[in-house]
Amino acid sequence: MHEHRLIAPPPSSTPADLTRSPGRSRELPDDLLKEASLRLGIMSLLFAVLWIVGLTAGHLAARLIYPDSQTWKRFDISDGIGLASAILSVSLFVYTRRGERDPRFILDLGLWFLVFTAFAIGLVFHLGPAGNGSVLPEISWIGAVVLMFAAMVPTTPRKMLLAGLIAVSMNPFAMLISRAQGKWEFGPWTRVLLMHYPDYILVGAAVVITHVMTKLGQQVTKAREMGSYQLGELLGRGGMGEVYKATHRMLARPAAIKLIRTETLGAVDEEAAKLAITRFRREAEAAANLRSQHTVELYDFGVTDDGTLYLVMEFLNGMDLETLVRETGQLPTGRVIHILRQVCDSLEEAHALGLVHRDIKPANIHLGQVGLRHDFVKVLDFGLVKEVSKVSDAENSLATIPGQMAVGTPAYMAPEMALGEPVDGRADIYALGCVAYYLITGQLVFEAEKTFQMIAKHLQAVPIPPSQRTDRPVSPELESLILRCLAKDSKDRPQSAAQLAQALDWIPTDAWGEEEAKQWWAARYPPQPESPQVRDRPLYDESPIVTDSAIPRV
Repeated sequence: MHEHRLIAPPPSSTPADLTRSPGRSRELPDDLLKEASLRLGIMSLLFAVLWIVGLTAGHLAARLIYPDSQTWKRFDISDGIGLASAILSVSLFVYTRRGERDPRFILDLGLWFLVFTAFAIGLVFHLGPAGNGSVLPEISWIGAVVLMFAAMVPTTPRKMLLAGLIAVSMNPFAMLISRAQGKWEFGPWTRVLLMHYPDYILVGAAVVITHVMTKLGQQVTKAREMGSYQLGELLGRGGMGEVYKATHRMLARPAAIKLIRTETLGAVDEEAAKLAITRFRREAEAAANLRSQHTVELYDFGVTDDGTLYLVMEFLNGMDLETLVRETGQLPTGRVIHILRQVCDSLEEAHALGLVHRDIKPANIHLGQVGLRHDFVKVLDFGLVKEVSKVSDAENSLATIPGQMAVGTPAYMAPEMALGEPVDGRADIYALGCVAYYLITGQLVFEAEKTFQMIAKHLQAVPIPPSQRTDRPVSPELESLILRCLAKDSKDRPQSAAQLAQALDWIPTDAWGEEEAKQWWAARYPPQPESPQVRDRPLYDESPIVTDSAIPRV
């Protein structure tokens, strides 16, 4: 494992973003561009609906105005243009939703779509019945469409100016075509420009809108810079804040940054916020000293100017145990033991340093590939552990911060933690027993709809043996060990992660090691030429605050 270091300079010395080329200095982050490309798809679908509705309404209006005529049944050139435009609009929508498309290319394609749509609108309005020669200035539908694109599809002001000028020129161009066909006589060609000069004014407004939207996007990008890291795609959002994929600007190393709002730590006022930040720094420093290869690596931590706390962690490929069980079902005994041993390695070091995780659960145990090893476990969310060896209970108590709620997930919470009593590593042993129960049965130890009901069961109810809740064979020795971990009294549980690991080593079971794990991953997720062998699914839990929604549903 790499040594943990504080590698981010102070905000005032944040270097320029070296991961971008000079030509892209004004470009927005990939996640914002991707969201914009999806908005373009929605807008194109809306255009398709408007084309169909407009054509249908035109025929219905003709029937009502001219009830004795059969012209409303005719399919003319305007219908053909509208139908073709609707098909193209739907095609663009589908294109934006299929596969991993480059959002920059999609947004450039959107400008061509703007020009085509403008051309279609111009033809529909000017290739119909002969005009009356009126050239009074007016704002056309094309001008409105240009403004819509400026507000919803980010691009550079230069591109918007060029595409907008071409788009609004489609009206004059269509009028010239109409006159060439003998359908409209309006005198000198300069009159078509006079008629549509309001549209050209709207292009100027569209350029201003584009410039403003670009500046806003750049401000968001600047606000999302954390020291030497540039934030990118949003990975998840929960009760504690958000998790983003990030890249170190000088090392080009991927990472995951967890942003934590001080109010989620119970910071209800300025004094409480300072206390929360102080505790955050102390606990983050303690977590940074963890060296187990099965503990997610903490690269950096800090506080932004607006008081947002952030943790920079290694970026993992794979899935968490909750996802694994949800997608593949119950795990065989050998694999469960293989996973639990690795978790014990992580917890053993933490407990030796006087740290208690407090939120061990399937969503906080990551499984994937590290180097050439498969089914490699990483224990997540060590950023807000509780240190019990260096400070007094009174100083370290959650009650020292007004309004602070208990930390943990009810479905995996040890009785002493639910009661607010002092906890040690045996609370994590209880939670790990709940995890093992879930891996074996695919079900929680106790089921309940409300938080207090779940906590009450962990305080009083006797768990049903795992073998009675699954059709798969369960090792009697493993079942006995799991039930020991779930003892209400912490004295009746294994007294340390090392003791639990030793007990696991003595359980006879089918072997599960590197070869079996490699075959499982290769069969389920075969390697792709352009991607890692393991799915790119970084999962960092961001919601340890106790709420009803924190109870996983199976």
